[in-house]
Amino acid sequence: MKRKADFDLDDIIANKEYFPSPDHWEEQILYFLMADRFSTGEEKELYNPDNDYENAVQDQKSRQRWEEYGDRWNGGTLKGITSKLNYLENLGITALWISPIFKQVDYEETYHGYGIQNFLALDPNLGDLNDLHTLVNKAHERNIYIILDIILNHSGNVFSYEENEPLYREDPYQIKGFHNQEGKPTIDPIEPDYQQAWPEGGIWPQEIFTEKTFTKKGQITNWDSYPEYVEGDFYSLKNINTGKGKLTSFKPTEAFKVLTECYKYWIAVADVDGFRLDTVKHMEPGATRYFAREIHEFTRCIGKKNFNIFGEITGGLEFTRDLMNKTRIDVALGINEIPLLMENLAKGYQGPQKYFSVFKNHELEGEDHNKWYQNNVVTMFDDHDMVIQQQNKARFAADRDKAVLLSNAIFINLFTPGIPCIYYGTEQAFDGSGDNDKYVRETMFDGEFGAFRTRKKHFFNPEHEVYKTLAKLAEIRKNNLPLQTGRQYLREIAYEDDNYNYPQENEEGSYSGVTAWSRIFSQQEYLLAVNSNLKENITVKTMVDSDLHEVNDNFKRVYSSNDEITSENIPVEEAPDDNTAITITVPAAGHVIYRHQG
Repeated sequence: MKRKADFDLDDIIANKEYFPSPDHWEEQILYFLMADRFSTGEEKELYNPDNDYENAVQDQKSRQRWEEYGDRWNGGTLKGITSKLNYLENLGITALWISPIFKQVDYEETYHGYGIQNFLALDPNLGDLNDLHTLVNKAHERNIYIILDIILNHSGNVFSYEENEPLYREDPYQIKGFHNQEGKPTIDPIEPDYQQAWPEGGIWPQEIFTEKTFTKKGQITNWDSYPEYVEGDFYSLKNINTGKGKLTSFKPTEAFKVLTECYKYWIAVADVDGFRLDTVKHMEPGATRYFAREIHEFTRCIGKKNFNIFGEITGGLEFTRDLMNKTRIDVALGINEIPLLMENLAKGYQGPQKYFSVFKNHELEGEDHNKWYQNNVVTMFDDHDMVIQQQNKARFAADRDKAVLLSNAIFINLFTPGIPCIYYGTEQAFDGSGDNDKYVRETMFDGEFGAFRTRKKHFFNPEHEVYKTLAKLAEIRKNNLPLQTGRQYLREIAYEDDNYNYPQENEEGSYSGVTAWSRIFSQQEYLLAVNSNLKENITVKTMVDSDLHEVNDNFKRVYSSNDEITSENIPVEEAPDDNTAITITVPAAGHVIYRHQG
């Protein structure tokens, strides 16, 4: 589609019934996948670790080939995603977050989707509108929601400056020309020839095909300096001028208004259920607030009463919380402290209080507001950027000494507050690592840039132990509401004596032992625990809520990673100072769940 004027939202939504939003997003389990790296729908040969491990890097030539494919389009499609909905449904996934699927510049390998050239078209590498309709409809038949990854503050590399790769400055640079289909700056920036440029040249829709759309101030060099990080370019990606003014008096540019209408179009025509909004830090807060208001009001009109906008906000917890409150986006991705804290807790590299202290149970006057509630943060520990890991990107399982604890990390992710999200391949224990984002963006299908340094092998294995564990835990979460939304309390524990304390780090800052916590909702208590010790089953006494339980009440085992060493029923005991406790055994590198039975 060439122009925003080519569609009429009222006509599109007339007499159309839309799939309703979930009542509570914290009850969902998200799965984030990169469309180019997930599935072709034609996978044939399943990976066999005994025979196929690192089959693509046996010599320098093959390694170079594998490395090169990591920077290119690899072949995943929307049809491929649709073909794996059973795999995802059986895993327990209830919402798919899909990397950007919109038309990319044709002359660069922006397989990741963040280099958009046409905001009103899908990228042909991934499929067409019929493919998107099919994916959304088939997902909705399974009660799986679809979240599209979107970009507002920048486009792809659609023009060149007169100067070569200029760095940020306050005064705009001169544009040499918009790029033609070969990436050459031959299109007049003042009076573009739209007919000649269509469809691969310039930027679309036509209403934003003008130099006035862009700030034109060169590449960001100081990523924490305002207004540089709002006005500057993301390397070769070109920054869009969204508008000016303070939060409540913000005036959007015409280009920003057009982009907002473009994203309403995708909701209207495709019936998607949420947006993940890229690079919120790099937008004026007024622009984000304007967009959130417009999208929320539009989706309310079509019956999607809880259409959520998930914001990617870097810059630390305090900055993120403040920006969320100002802009009225619904949820922040917990990509600052949470991934590393969760991973370190699971691996025993730190004491549990550091992770548990970032959450709180409810809003009260005077509480520390730089903490998360369960319904306003997406929690995950692997993702496509690993922004917390600047020097070396690494999935959880890349740490081979601790890879066996991956299921514990998933357990923590699913059963502590927030909206849990699984990054594709985690359920197959992908172990990518390296000094570039590509190393954590392996293909799930049998392509040239496969996980575990392979080629021509796929990884959709429902018999993988991690896949089966995640599926079991997801089912338990689905069937027990307190595990989705309950208040959380880190529990004091004791060993052979009655000296109860919160788990403490040793002198080296690590903690190898049991972490126990409760989730409580509507007078129901669940006691959960993980053991970061790789070799020893550990028995501890752990506090439970004395207001809810009496001595000789019973806790029943809901789940254990090793039933043979855990009791099925545990009585409530007396503890010092009129408290109550239960004695649990947590398997080595394992986890347990108990529920109060009265």
